Amino acid sequence: MRKMTYRDAIIEALDMELARNPKAYIAGEDVASKMGGAFGATKGLVDKYGKDVVIDTPISETALMGMGVGSAVLGYHPFIEIMYMDFIGVCMDEIMNQAGKFRYMFGGQMSVPLMIRMVGGSTVYGAAHHSQCLESMLCHIPGIKVVWPSTPADAKGLIAAAARDNNPVIVVEHKGLYNMVGDCPEGEYIVPIGKAEVVREGADVTVVTWGLMRHKCMEAAEKLAAEGIDCEVIDLRSLKPIDTETLFASVAKTNKLVIVHEANKTCGLGAEIAALVAESCIDELDAPVVRVAGPDTSVPFSPPLEEEFRVAPENIIAGVKTLF
Repeated sequence: MRKMTYRDAIIEALDMELARNPKAYIAGEDVASKMGGAFGATKGLVDKYGKDVVIDTPISETALMGMGVGSAVLGYHPFIEIMYMDFIGVCMDEIMNQAGKFRYMFGGQMSVPLMIRMVGGSTVYGAAHHSQCLESMLCHIPGIKVVWPSTPADAKGLIAAAARDNNPVIVVEHKGLYNMVGDCPEGEYIVPIGKAEVVREGADVTVVTWGLMRHKCMEAAEKLAAEGIDCEVIDLRSLKPIDTETLFASVAKTNKLVIVHEANKTCGLGAEIAALVAESCIDELDAPVVRVAGPDTSVPFSPPLEEEFRVAPENIIAGVKTLF
């Protein structure tokens, strides 16, 4: 299979969906610039489709998201880019009180075919306003789907799935993955929303994660294997809905669960996953659920402090070992 970067897989997916759907358009801050946005994930698309399809907007997330929601209910299919996940607070009313509610409020007669892309996570020393993981906030909103691709193939496949959904779908991209090179299928490729991937089979403990942490967990799993602990690593990919079938089957096999996420621990998505397991298959567990997560603080600007803030393979290894 061919290799490409996570960034190029995103661009390819957007390109294919714009070509497929005459009602689709991209809008965001700097998306039509020469660089192609802050992280280059729309580079070259304006040259192909023009400024009426790839639209630069003012620095106003409220106006941008309002444009997306309004045009979606009128029959367009907007691909809205929010430069940093941290900025969703500016346009949360449009996401939470409009996009997520319209289908319910109008008895299913109205669709909101809106894809929202945003960048999450640390790694660029962007300090407290450019480094957060706020997926649990988004997953709490009824009517919104949330996905987080961890590889080039999943970036392409999940963006294609989100672009074809008649409901609002948020795609989170980790800024630490854009230069990652990996396998990516050619041509049309879709990863179903709501389907996790078992990226490493194991017998001793289930490790559930998403985003950049998939790669940290795989590194930890290989080190633990050398010590005789066999981890099964699951990348959720879809954070809402969660693939509980794959999750519960793995817990039933290993009887132990570790949840790893970059976001701070309190009220993080790991708490919801632990609750799902407790409600449905607690008898399968031989030990308490372990959560490995970021500390309950803002992401610091100082590079050494950010390095300390991040979840590292060593943190995951320590968390797994508490179960043995």
